[in-house]
Amino acid sequence: MATTIDLNSDLGEGYGAWAMGDDTAMLAIVSSANVACGFHAGDPLTLRTTVREAAARGVAIGAHVSYPDRVGFGRRAMDLTQAELIADVVYQIGALQGIAAAAGTRVTYVKPHGALYNRIANDAEQADAVIQAIREIDPALALMGLAGAPVLHRAREAGLRTIAEAFGDRAYTAQGALVSRRQPGAVLDDAGLVARRMVRLVAEGVIDTIDGGTLALQADSICVHGDSPGAVAMARAIRTALEAEGCTVTTFTPAP
Repeated sequence: MATTIDLNSDLGEGYGAWAMGDDTAMLAIVSSANVACGFHAGDPLTLRTTVREAAARGVAIGAHVSYPDRVGFGRRAMDLTQAELIADVVYQIGALQGIAAAAGTRVTYVKPHGALYNRIANDAEQADAVIQAIREIDPALALMGLAGAPVLHRAREAGLRTIAEAFGDRAYTAQGALVSRRQPGAVLDDAGLVARRMVRLVAEGVIDTIDGGTLALQADSICVHGDSPGAVAMARAIRTALEAEGCTVTTFTPAP
C-alpha cells in the first residue's frame, strides 16, 4: 500500500442563506479543500469563512474553478471560447488568492469543477485554456484532474505540476470516466463500501467499474464531494480505513 494519500473535498459551496454541506466537519477530516470561487457556488463571506477555517487547520487550499453557471451548479456544459475560459479561470483564481492572502494563507492548486472538470479531461482546446490561465496567474499552482485523463499529460508538458484524482463517491466506467449523474448508480452513498473501494485503490491500484469489471488507476488524491449524501461520514470512513492499513492521509502540497 502507498504510504501517503491526499483526501480532498469540494467546500465553500453555500450561497447566502443556502447552506451546502458541512465545511467545518469536513475540514477536520480532509487534508485538502477545493474551495468554490463564486461561479458555480460560494459567496464572499462563505469563501472567507471556509478559507480561514482551512488555514487554521493546516488544510491545503485549492481554487475550485467552474463555468459561470450558478443555476446549474456548474454541472452544465458551456461552449466558451478559449479567451473567455482563460479570463474566467484567471478571475476565479485571483479572487480566491485575495481571500486566502487576507486569511494569512495561500492557494496551492487548481481543481476545475463539474462540467468543466469533465470537459477538459479529454477536450484539448478547453484543457489548454485552463492550463494557460494557471500559467498566466501563477505557474507554481498545481492542477488536479481526473486520474488517467489526457489533461494531466498536457499540463505536465506545459510545465505544471499535476495531481491525479480518484473519486470515492462516484462510479466509474470501464474507460475510466465518471458515470454520468443522470444514470442510476452514478453517486455512491454507502460509506463502508466506499471505504473498502478506496483501500483497494490505494493498496492495489485498481477500482471496480459499474459494469462489474476493474480499472487500473493510480491516484495522488481521493475526493469526497461535500454535497454527497452522508459526505462527512463517508470521508471519515475512508480516512479511518486507510489509516488502519498504515496509510497516512496528508496533503500533496504543504499549507503555509
